[in-house]
Amino acid sequence: MKPENLSIILVEPRGPINIGSVCRTMMNFGFTQLRLINPTKHYKSLLAKKMALSAFIVLENALIFDDLQSALSDIQIAFGTTRRFGKYRKNFFAPSGAAKKFREDYQETNCALVLGPEDTGLETKDLDLCQHFITIPTHDAYPSMNLSHALTVLLYEISLKSDLGKKFFDPPPKKLAAGDEIEHMFSHMKDSLLNIDFLDKQNPDHLLRTFRRIFGTAGLTSRDVRIIRGLMSRIDWTENQRKKHTKIRDE
Repeated sequence: MKPENLSIILVEPRGPINIGSVCRTMMNFGFTQLRLINPTKHYKSLLAKKMALSAFIVLENALIFDDLQSALSDIQIAFGTTRRFGKYRKNFFAPSGAAKKFREDYQETNCALVLGPEDTGLETKDLDLCQHFITIPTHDAYPSMNLSHALTVLLYEISLKSDLGKKFFDPPPKKLAAGDEIEHMFSHMKDSLLNIDFLDKQNPDHLLRTFRRIFGTAGLTSRDVRIIRGLMSRIDWTENQRKKHTKIRDE
């Protein structure tokens, strides 16, 4: 979703600190369209500015409305955030599901995320103006979230499924070493560790099994195997040099 296509609407926000925090969250994810419904008269106070920091420009450019219906006059699709479950509100999106809906169906649509007052949330009359509902699966013992915290969860999910999310990638799966590479490595390791008397010559596999367990869960790549075998080769060379110099000294 293009940032300019998504407005964040706060209905009757009471705390300037919360409003400033919302601005900062919006800027974190590249969104700048803020609309306030009947906010506290201190919504541009120093407290709000301190919380918004460089995102205070979002608040300075915010559109102010007397009611939600007016704020939604040019909005095509509104998602109301709520934990009010009832007979006429049965289908709720989780944040990730809502983000997917934005991406698949509303790329070029003027949309809004609507968040209610800090103490009560959106009222039924406000939710009636929304086409979809989002609920964040918080714990029943303490379900209420701070405005900016809730918005952070929502915008994070939306950003993951947007062009912004495409700039970041999880690490690609490693191409693991083949079985024969691993076995040649263990064979080399066994010879090298026996040569320096690290393994018990009567039962070398006892300790070697520990190495098998350690490296077996590590998911070694071919490069990893080469590095480990390089270490074994260095041990071999060092031990050979030691024995050679010991022999010369003894002679």
